[in-house]
Amino acid sequence: MNYEVIICIVNAGYSELVMDAAKEVGARGGTVIHAKGTANKEAEQFFKITIQPDKEMVMILVPENIKDDVLHALYKSAGLKTEGQGIAFSMAVSNVVGLSSEPASPPESQN
Repeated sequence: MNYEVIICIVNAGYSELVMDAAKEVGARGGTVIHAKGTANKEAEQFFKITIQPDKEMVMILVPENIKDDVLHALYKSAGLKTEGQGIAFSMAVSNVVGLSSEPASPPESQN
């Protein structure tokens, strides 16, 4: 199965909203990292929004077949036109370990 990582950057305090929206369309979980934005006044004027410097970055690993559904849900619930003022994007993932529901086999002994 192929996977994508979705990264959503929102104003501080909106990561639960992001995860709730993602879970509604099939995501299982994510990781939140506290971050600080660096946008300037020109960006605020261009987008006609006030940019908070404190951010949360939510990383969600999803099967490729639900990526578009998750991105659409994030846009609706936490996009730039919401209080979360979020942006989201995805990147392909080449390898994944630790997602199998079966226990891992120990490596073969090299005796």
